[in-house]
Amino acid sequence: MKITKHSWPVLIVSGQFEAMNDEGLRLRELEEELIEVQECSVVPSYSYEDAIEIFMSRADLGAVVIDWDIQDERPDEKIGPELLLDAIRKRNKKIPVILLTDRTAMEDLPTRVLQKINECLWKTADTSEFLAGRVETVLLEYVKGVYPVFFGAMVKYSDAYKYAWHTPGHMGGEGFMRSPAGVAMHKFYGENVFRSDLSISVPELGSLLDHEGVVGDAEKNSARVFGADQTYYVLNGTSNVNQIIWRSQLVRDDIAFVDRNCHKSLNYSMVITDAYPIYMVPRRNKRGIIGPCRLSEFSEKSIQAKVKENKLIPDNIKSSSVKMSALTNSTYDGICYNVINIKKQLQKSVDNLHFDEAWFAYARFHPMYKDHFGMADDDLNENHPPIFCSHSTHKLLMAFSQASMLHVRDGSHVKIDPDELNESYMMHGSTSPQYSMIASLDVATKMMDDSGEVLMNDTILDAINLRKKVSKIAKEMKDEGDWFFEMWQPAKVDMDGEIKNFEDVPTQYLCDNQKPWVFSSKDDWHGFDDIEDNYAMLDPIKLTFTTPGLKENGEMYDEGIPASIVTNYLINHGIVCEKTDYYSFLLLNSMGTTKAKQGSLLAGMLKFKELYDANTPLVQVQPDLVQSFPEAYAKVGLKDHCNAIHNYYKEHKLIDKMQAAFQVIPDQAMKPSEAYHSVVRKNVEYVELANMKGRIPAVMVVPYPPGIPVIMGGEILNEKADAIYEYLEARQDFENIFPGYESDIHGVERIEREGKKYFRTMCVKK
Repeated sequence: MKITKHSWPVLIVSGQFEAMNDEGLRLRELEEELIEVQECSVVPSYSYEDAIEIFMSRADLGAVVIDWDIQDERPDEKIGPELLLDAIRKRNKKIPVILLTDRTAMEDLPTRVLQKINECLWKTADTSEFLAGRVETVLLEYVKGVYPVFFGAMVKYSDAYKYAWHTPGHMGGEGFMRSPAGVAMHKFYGENVFRSDLSISVPELGSLLDHEGVVGDAEKNSARVFGADQTYYVLNGTSNVNQIIWRSQLVRDDIAFVDRNCHKSLNYSMVITDAYPIYMVPRRNKRGIIGPCRLSEFSEKSIQAKVKENKLIPDNIKSSSVKMSALTNSTYDGICYNVINIKKQLQKSVDNLHFDEAWFAYARFHPMYKDHFGMADDDLNENHPPIFCSHSTHKLLMAFSQASMLHVRDGSHVKIDPDELNESYMMHGSTSPQYSMIASLDVATKMMDDSGEVLMNDTILDAINLRKKVSKIAKEMKDEGDWFFEMWQPAKVDMDGEIKNFEDVPTQYLCDNQKPWVFSSKDDWHGFDDIEDNYAMLDPIKLTFTTPGLKENGEMYDEGIPASIVTNYLINHGIVCEKTDYYSFLLLNSMGTTKAKQGSLLAGMLKFKELYDANTPLVQVQPDLVQSFPEAYAKVGLKDHCNAIHNYYKEHKLIDKMQAAFQVIPDQAMKPSEAYHSVVRKNVEYVELANMKGRIPAVMVVPYPPGIPVIMGGEILNEKADAIYEYLEARQDFENIFPGYESDIHGVERIEREGKKYFRTMCVKK
């Protein structure tokens, strides 16, 4: 494998770089030898304190050389070398650390120091050539270990400069060089992207479909790291992972127990497997935030009652066991279940447990999330069925888009046969996999294996600091009779028996302790009045900001700021939110979030407040909106615009209608699969909303917010579903009064007639 040493600098920590003595001369000779002869690069640091800052900010260092005697050489040195050594080893246990000393004999170095270093070299006893050679040797050995098994093999193959006579047709990028457009793409991405885009014909990289060779080794390593018995790399996103899991375990007419707050890929899984669904219904608080399903829903009694009451399931099937349960963990708003408690309920009546943890792949790597993820270790010896977890590794770990993982834990008595599961895998897998995506999964695994807890600790600390900052600003402004955005989080925290304001609790305490984040019936800041204790918690890195206008009890103030207006403003200023609800918006504080990003967010929110308070003309705040709809917004101020939409929500009770719509599970007229078959057979027609009562949609209808189906394909919009109809009608009317605020509703098309928009949905023909 070709190693570019220059890309992995040596950090040299010493106060003698400019000293006019023998030690300074030797140090400069060492630096010159490393750069000129060994072709390494050097990053100098003049103090232990500066070195800590450098090490914290750089992950590309290849070795660290520490002058152990700076405190003797520079009286202004504030900290000792052991603190630097501890900081290095906390973040990276493998990087080579070399001590340079001549005033401290080997026998005087503490044992705890010797345990944390790789070598000890004397400043004046050896030649500069020898010292540089030793540094280069350990650096090369370390860099080889940086590359995990598959990524390393791929880099090695790409560096071999072989003449390819197989697919892909661009042949390592050469094909792109024959056209200006291709050249532009080649220049943009760089040569390595194309040289590593390889064919399945390359035996050195193993087989993804057979899980053999280095790719199989990488999957086995991921299984170890993520606590699974089997792990599979999936290259078409977690949507495909969910299809593989379900296709491997369910067949026609099996019964599935499904979280209604599930990703649409799980709804499509029901279509593909031809299963009968019964549903868990998630709570919602008065803000409209989706909460956890009730623990009682997972009981054997509750599941049997749902099956018995289902009029679609034939009587001769109702006595069958439930083949699969599917639960979203965490929810889109960052609510995580205590899966240990859930497993104890579900294992009594469900053959396979599936936790869709698309947004939660990092949970295993920090104590904050203990017991709240599917591959939790605490129940390894309990009597549980097989457990499946789907991870969108690309969402909040460091993998390329669409790169996901499927994790399997065998049941206590039922083992998942890899060959049987692989039949489903191959059904959904490509024979032309993208090797860079595989490599990104391999690298994401190694990153978490090497320093997952440190990375997550940094991420959680940053998220909590942002939460506290927003709370402090909001409190300061409230004390002055003013307003600001707030956070959905505990207002008070019990810190070892002392009740403190959230913003006054030490950040490290909030990071080290799960308890402040666990929902409790005694402190209902979360808004779920009947919450079970020790059952669900809020993930600190999922940041839900709340906007003025809505009280915690669901009542509406006279004035308010709909969240969509705020997020549209932020988008125009380079800040893109993950999800926008009526009076809240969600941001993700991931490993890639920087303090600069946080500062820009706060600046953007404060600027919005300034513009709102001044009722700045909308043409200055949202020029594109005004340009598109001048007759509606040309003479409107921002504050007036916010209150106009807010008052519409209030007058037409849009929040109440949303709440009512999502508490209804409509009657099933046919299985989701049968509704889809109607689409395939062209036995469908578009029906406008005004004519949809009594009709059966052939497709699911999913309004955003909140992103879960109000009605599934095959369910009938009868009197029981009136709340759903009224909500869709209110959304349709709103969009006609406030153009430019059309929200995403899967399953709904808009047609325009005489200047007015109408919803229509594909329904089964009568």
